[in-house]
Amino acid sequence: MINLYAAWIGILGGCIAGAVQGLFFHKDDWLDGYSSWRRRLTRLGHISFFGIGFINFAFAVSLRLLDLEGELVLSSRLLIVALITMPLLCYLSAFKKPLRNLFFIPAGSVIIAILLFLWRIIEQ
Repeated sequence: MINLYAAWIGILGGCIAGAVQGLFFHKDDWLDGYSSWRRRLTRLGHISFFGIGFINFAFAVSLRLLDLEGELVLSSRLLIVALITMPLLCYLSAFKKPLRNLFFIPAGSVIIAILLFLWRIIEQ
């Protein structure tokens, strides 16, 4: 059930981030221009709230449909880690480029969570 809450929090985060960024998108030089590193990373941060939020949503619904609620605790936690760290790293990396080297944390969390989920449903 926590992933369902996380999903909706992620979707809300995406809406808020989009609304804030939307206040400035019309400015050509905002965050050093449209194709700049900073602007690309903030756009990625905005969309990652939605993307990983939807993955959490799909996970929560799948657990319910497959009668696996209460199982796959590690997958659940990893997806929440990804939902927190991906947007955070996107926004932080926009201003501190070396932090991009930490993207293995959210990416790895999602990959491992999905692999564990698939392994569990295949073994059923």
